[in-house]
Amino acid sequence: MNILAWVVLGLIAGAIAKAIYPGRQGGGVLATIILGIIGAFIGGSLGVFFSTGRFVLAASTLSITGILVAILGAIVAIFLWNLMTRGSTV
Repeated sequence: MNILAWVVLGLIAGAIAKAIYPGRQGGGVLATIILGIIGAFIGGSLGVFFSTGRFVLAASTLSITGILVAILGAIVAIFLWNLMTRGSTV
């Protein structure tokens, strides 16, 4: 998949994942695109792992199924990012 398709998939998946995920997430358009692209890789890799049993770094394609997988991956990425950046309130 070329770079432009990754950016489009990232924008779509990141925006939908941010709308679905509860709470407020910071970041602008660039953060949303990066989050979506990371989500596409997470979702694509998990999809390949669950279907073949092998872990391969793969991105989702620009299709309905690919967008759904990228959205799920972006939700996982938001969750992991919130775990890493959660400040301790002591």
